[in-house]
Amino acid sequence: MRTGYLKTGMTIGFALSLSTISLTASQKLIVTKSDLTDEDHPYETVVHEERTSNGNIREGGWKLSGDIRAGYLNYDYSNAPSHFDPASGAVVPVNPAVNKGHADSRGFYLIPKISIASANYNGFSFKITGAGATDFGLNDSLYEQRNFVFDPMERKSFAILQEAYMSYESRDGAHAFVVGAKETVTPMIDADDWYMLANSFQGAYYLNRRFEHITFAGGYFYKMAGVWDSGADGTQWHTMSEASFVDSGYKKIGGDEGVWTGVFQYDDGTHNFQVWDYYMKDYYNTFFAQYDYTGKTKNFSFDMGVQYIDFRGVGGLKEYYRDVLGGREIDYGIYSVRFNAKHENGFDIALGASFYTDGDGTGDTLGAWGGYPYFANGMIFHFFEAGSLRNANSYKLQVGYDFAKQGVEGLWVGGRYTYFDLDPHYAKSSLEGEGQESQKLYGLRVGYNHTSGFYFTGTYEFADLDGQPDISALRLIGGYKF
Repeated sequence: MRTGYLKTGMTIGFALSLSTISLTASQKLIVTKSDLTDEDHPYETVVHEERTSNGNIREGGWKLSGDIRAGYLNYDYSNAPSHFDPASGAVVPVNPAVNKGHADSRGFYLIPKISIASANYNGFSFKITGAGATDFGLNDSLYEQRNFVFDPMERKSFAILQEAYMSYESRDGAHAFVVGAKETVTPMIDADDWYMLANSFQGAYYLNRRFEHITFAGGYFYKMAGVWDSGADGTQWHTMSEASFVDSGYKKIGGDEGVWTGVFQYDDGTHNFQVWDYYMKDYYNTFFAQYDYTGKTKNFSFDMGVQYIDFRGVGGLKEYYRDVLGGREIDYGIYSVRFNAKHENGFDIALGASFYTDGDGTGDTLGAWGGYPYFANGMIFHFFEAGSLRNANSYKLQVGYDFAKQGVEGLWVGGRYTYFDLDPHYAKSSLEGEGQESQKLYGLRVGYNHTSGFYFTGTYEFADLDGQPDISALRLIGGYKF
């Protein structure tokens, strides 16, 4: 989960947010001029410059940096996982009718991440990042189905070459190019460092900032690695088509594809408008547009935004859904609005609403490749608990306080209420099979980000979902960046 306001130019790289302190997604990918706190996956523009911690500068301008992260996760779905019952001598399966078969999960993890970045040679530079995840064998593997750290099937420690890319930027900054594997942030293809380890993508980007306030960029993503956001084993590299959430039967015959991406952005510091398109020739197309107005009064800073996203099946996937899946199709849109404001005394408020049209495909596309730019999410939960968000509406109210005014820089405390107005014709309870009218999420968060590199975020959220037992989650994630 990341704070991102549309206040930076289109660039590529990964950076540490200097203006927010919620660090459940501590690997911030954007530096923003806004001092508002939203934490709701609003669009984050990609960043080219290295702006993480200073790192350890070596001779010749080379840099060694890292992030040593630890976390305790506990997801309670009122549904015990499959386990051996000594009393009966039999294996008791997880109940598939309770909360979609999501099993109670918990565990402690350590995730080290080390990067080496070269000096700049006439505009060229390169970087490699190695990352891993381990529980030192301390966790009960039965309770790791929903922790989103290991492969949910193997549930074993792993290591991965997460980044290996070369970049070029012209002397005047008007042109930039990146090729290789790296953490990248766009609205619908996103590093999404909301869990324990961010997504990475293999591909190439070109960026043009020759004209004042205007950015053009285009690129191609071929593969990704990311445990939660991938429909395949996210601990390894898979093509974007394999990692998508479309019907598994089609992925076997549809072939390997990547995603072509293009963007236009205008940003003059007050008005920010961008249009993106993501195209997979035989899968689906995603169109994204957003406008933000940012301003200040004597006592307030504020951000107002509107957004539209359209998902539409194309080519072979459209034909497969029509002919094999009985007329199904990916064809729906999401309209969203938001208003966020912060008072000089430290209090902030974030309001958002999203409206889903009456079209099919939410389960095939939402959250794929790490994109969660919607304006009304929960702090931990969102669409994956309810039966369906087709023809649904969601509303968010968040209130927080920045303790900088009390002399504690980097400390933020806030609460969020998110209400999902579900359509019972589409949203069905996996337990009762009856329509679901609503899902209510109650979240609390404490985040701390120290200038020395230490960070911590504690988040608790409770879900009240029609026709299902209680759901709750606790995430305690912290670490040190150098």
